[in-house]
Amino acid sequence: MIINSVNAPEPIGNYPHAKRVGNLLFLSGVGPRERGTKKIPGVELDENGNIISYDIALQCHSVFKNIKNILEDAGSGWNQIIDVTVFLTNMKDDFPIYNKLWAEYFKENAPCRTTLEINCLPTPIAIELKVIASIG
Repeated sequence: MIINSVNAPEPIGNYPHAKRVGNLLFLSGVGPRERGTKKIPGVELDENGNIISYDIALQCHSVFKNIKNILEDAGSGWNQIIDVTVFLTNMKDDFPIYNKLWAEYFKENAPCRTTLEINCLPTPIAIELKVIASIG
C-alpha cells in the first residue's frame, strides 16, 4: 500500500512518502524541506542555488518533524521506528551535532542506525534519512 502524507513536504520525484508491506513501513528518503515550498530551514543559497551556509541542527529538527508526520499519517509512530539510514554531506562537521540531537529524540527505544557521508543530495540539503518502522 502506497502512503503519501498531507503534512510532509511533497516528493521531488515520482515516489511515495512510504510504502506499507505487511506490518512494516518503508519511508523514502526524507529531507528537511517544508511542505508547500522549496524552503529548507537553516539554508542560505546564492543566486545560482549553491549553498552559502547551513544550520545542521535546524535541518535535523525539520527532518525529524517530517518523519514524524509521515509515520503518523501512515498509522505508525516515532517509537515504532526500527532502522534508520542517515546520509550526511559533511560527516566531520555535522556528525557531532546530529548525534547529540539523535540522542535527545531517541531517549527511549533507539532504533538501529547507519550513518554515511555522501558527496551530495538531490536538493541543497545536508541530511536525509531513510526509515523502516512497524505498524500496529
